[in-house]
Amino acid sequence: MEKVRIGVLGAYRGTGMINYCKAAQNAEVVAICDKWTEGLERQKEQNVGLDITYYDNFEDFIRHDMDAVVLANYANEHAPFAIRALKEGKHVFSEVLPAQTMKEAVELIETVESSGLVYAYGENYCYMPAPYEMKKLYEENVLGELEYAECEYLHNCESIWPSIAYGDKNHWRNNMYSTFYCTHSLGPIIHATGLRPVSVIGIEGTQNARCLRVGRKSGSYGMELVTLENGGVIKSLHGGLYKNSIWYSINGSKGRAESAREDALLGDVHHLYLNVDGYDGEYNHNLPTAYKDGKNEEARIEMSIASLEAGIAFNNASVTLIHGMSRPIGALFHIAHGMSNAILMNVCLRFAVSGAYDRFGQLGREIGVATAADDDKTAAEKFLDALDALTAELQAPTLVDAGVDKDEFFGLIDKMAHDAMVSGSPQNTMRDMTEEDVKELYKQLW
Repeated sequence: MEKVRIGVLGAYRGTGMINYCKAAQNAEVVAICDKWTEGLERQKEQNVGLDITYYDNFEDFIRHDMDAVVLANYANEHAPFAIRALKEGKHVFSEVLPAQTMKEAVELIETVESSGLVYAYGENYCYMPAPYEMKKLYEENVLGELEYAECEYLHNCESIWPSIAYGDKNHWRNNMYSTFYCTHSLGPIIHATGLRPVSVIGIEGTQNARCLRVGRKSGSYGMELVTLENGGVIKSLHGGLYKNSIWYSINGSKGRAESAREDALLGDVHHLYLNVDGYDGEYNHNLPTAYKDGKNEEARIEMSIASLEAGIAFNNASVTLIHGMSRPIGALFHIAHGMSNAILMNVCLRFAVSGAYDRFGQLGREIGVATAADDDKTAAEKFLDALDALTAELQAPTLVDAGVDKDEFFGLIDKMAHDAMVSGSPQNTMRDMTEEDVKELYKQLW
């Protein structure tokens, strides 16, 4: 296989591409350039035996016989170096955002178009698990059309500033606009949707004590309101606020997908919440729809799928308190098992919740009644409130509705509690419980 011959400008930040090319079957590094001589020496030590030419002068480097150049130099220098490389007949891959001003952006675009060569920008945050999954969902029309999105990349770098700005007051990090490094936030949303921005409003945050301590001349953060070609809007927030945050949210015409907040301790950009309907206007009411209109075939199909998935879950995880308490009611009062489960559900889940706030909280977030900003207990309570509302809407019966005599029921509570515990199901509940607890829960049904 013929390999693409790559030249890398930037011996430190370019290390990732250099190492990739060592392992790749379709590319090889043939030249490395940096004015930092120590970095060049390190690369020579790490690449012994490879046919790589090393340069400390860009003009000599750019004339090397190669197909493409990877720009891993200072972020504020990419546009002029990209233009120079394109004019020398080299394809270009920018490791960070390329342009500081509209002038640089226009010059770069015009050069790409006139050269006929490939210019690529490598925004790595597009490939974080959550935003990458958002892209798949958007392309499959699961989310519908983007209406509004938010994105954050907040990184307080004060503690590492000396090692990334080298104490140089003229370093690009000390002189960049606060709205400059916006692509870790904006990039994944643009990548996921494929929509082009048509206008932008930029807002610079206040310069604070942290900025002054490290020598940064701009504000501590930047914000952009970006209008897209379809009329949708993105709010982007990035920079050096005190607490870090990497977070993405897309609101489409069929629902919402968002990554977990770091404070939720649920894997942040490795965890995605999805709350969508099958079509615009459905509002995910398949259960109430099927209940109220038994002839609605689509809702009935969706509930059949839900029933299958619930059965699979039971098979994997077994059943707990509700089923254990439901069986004696069915045996003694001849109430269908599903109906007795519905009678017991709210009482049993409110008992169980204190043993699994995290699990119940996740359910609240998954169905969209809670957000990543809610703590587990709050999210769990919102889930149970939503369940109460749903059972009320479905007119779930009570024991009275089912024709059960109260005195007879209370006379059998000891037996039912004993039989429930003997079944073993209550012991699967994520909260320790006794036969006395079961008796009290049966009493609460009245």
